[in-house]
Amino acid sequence: MISGLLTILFLIDHVSAGPGTTPNLKHIVIGRCYDYITLVKPSSRYNCEDIWREFEEAVVRRSPCSVRVKDYQRMFRATSQTLPCDKLLFWSKTRELMHSYAAVTGRFWTLEDTLVGFMFNDLVWCGQQERDRGFDFQSCPDWSACVTHPVYSLWNRASLNFAAAACGNITVLLNGSIGNAFNRKRESCSKGSILELISVLESRGFRWSCTDRDVTLMILQCMKNPKQSSCQSCSSSLLHRKSLHL
Repeated sequence: MISGLLTILFLIDHVSAGPGTTPNLKHIVIGRCYDYITLVKPSSRYNCEDIWREFEEAVVRRSPCSVRVKDYQRMFRATSQTLPCDKLLFWSKTRELMHSYAAVTGRFWTLEDTLVGFMFNDLVWCGQQERDRGFDFQSCPDWSACVTHPVYSLWNRASLNFAAAACGNITVLLNGSIGNAFNRKRESCSKGSILELISVLESRGFRWSCTDRDVTLMILQCMKNPKQSSCQSCSSSLLHRKSLHL
C-alpha cells in the first residue's frame, strides 16, 4: 500500500483516420532523449539508440490497431526510472494549467517529466497496414478507433508505471467545472462525486486534504481570464493579505 498524504486540488471554472506519424519522428525522439540525459536530468544513464530500436520494433511490426500495452515491454525496460517520493502530480482535464502550476511551483513531477513522457509528448505514430513496412506518415487511426492504438497503448503503460511509482504525498489536480470530476454536477471538496473519492481513500487508510481555493491556481487562472468575476475577489483577497504585512 502507498502510504502518505493525498492532496486534491480543484480547478473551478467506424475506424476514423487522423494525422499520420509525426514527420522526422526518429530524429525528434532520439534528440529529446539526448536532451533529457544531457540537460534535463544529466545524472541519467540511458542508451537513446537502443530505446528507439525497441520502440520501433514494437510499432512497425504490427498493424496500426494491434499494438498492445505489452508490446512496449522491452522499451519500458530500457527506460526504467526511479521517481522521487512526495512530488508526483496527477491530473484530469487540466493539462495546460497543470504544466503551468508545476513550472511555477517547481516542486512537482508530472508524467511529462519522466523520460518516456518527455520523449513522446504530443507526438503521433503508427505502422503501415502491411507489417514491416515502416511508419505510416499519411494517416493513423484516431485514438477512439481501437483499444490497441499504438499511441494509446504507450501512454497507458506510461501512466500505469507513473502511478505505481507514487509514494509519500501525492497531489491530484482535477477540473471542478465539469461534471463527473471523479465519477455529476459541478464539483468541489464538499459536494459532488469527489465525496465518493474521499470515501474510497478513507476506506483504504489514506490521509488526505482537499482545497478548491489554491492561491497559485487562482492567480494562474486569472492571468489567463482576468475579467472573470471570481478574479475580482481573488485580487481583493491578495491586496488584503498584502496590506496585513505592510
